Amino acid sequence: MLLIKNASFSDFVLNGFSDLGHWRPLLSIPFLFMFLFSLVANATLLYVIISQKALHYPMCVLIAVMTAVDMCLPIFFVPKMLLSLLLGWTSISLQACLLQMFFLHFVGTFQTTVLVWMALDRYFAICTPLHYQKYMAASYFLRFVVGPVLRNLLMILLIVGRAGRLSYCRENVMEHCFCEHMALVQLACDDTSLSNVAGLFIIFFITIADLLFVMISYMVIFVTVFRSGKSRMKALDTCVTHILVMSTGLVFALVALLSYRIRNNISPSVRVFLSTMYLLFGSFANPIIYGVRTKDIREHFVKLVKGARVMPT
Repeated sequence: MLLIKNASFSDFVLNGFSDLGHWRPLLSIPFLFMFLFSLVANATLLYVIISQKALHYPMCVLIAVMTAVDMCLPIFFVPKMLLSLLLGWTSISLQACLLQMFFLHFVGTFQTTVLVWMALDRYFAICTPLHYQKYMAASYFLRFVVGPVLRNLLMILLIVGRAGRLSYCRENVMEHCFCEHMALVQLACDDTSLSNVAGLFIIFFITIADLLFVMISYMVIFVTVFRSGKSRMKALDTCVTHILVMSTGLVFALVALLSYRIRNNISPSVRVFLSTMYLLFGSFANPIIYGVRTKDIREHFVKLVKGARVMPT
């Protein structure tokens, strides 16, 4: 259980987009649409992969993992955000805030970590094709899974545990729609330098480290493909899909994570919007990108739709 020492406030107010005044409830419309679309699209993509045995090969399994992450992540914050925007239910306890923070950041870390596993799959398939089956066997590939999972878990526990030990006596109004780490920490009346350093440490050793690994892997893959001619260009097509997914979230992620730590004139509403889109946009866009660009998934989806149409009523 998280320890909370000398906390003057045991409840907080989520006051994101407050400067919009009476226009604030209208934001629930696009966020609700994105949330519902994300749930339906990711659930559909997950069903297609699970139900079709032909798709039970490593890359599609990894896409299914990414889909599960994208489907779960909005559930941890969008319903509460919609209740805040529509009904004014802005109150949240410190324990609930820390719990939400843990799940948001822990699950969110896998948006880049799964891309690392996908990059490894493409590297083994293109650069070491003769050993692909060996490297992607579950017993072998687990060694690439356990380390990142433990890294993500321990680092998120570090920042959430540290946030739970701070005293919050300055104010209890959080300019956010959900409990993001720095949105809560900046309300503390204790010295927050350690929390700031821990947050930056996690940005570097999870988000940036994962993205650097993916970029370096694809540079090696591209060099290998161009040296080998056209024989592996088909395998390279999947890499382009991953790069699109990575690019859609990269700007939102870095700007949102660094906006609290760099002196800037970003308004609170813009900061909240960037943080929300960092978590929500990938869940919204990824099933479209994977569904359209992954040929096997696209073909099996079409077969399922055609099969449903010809079923007798």
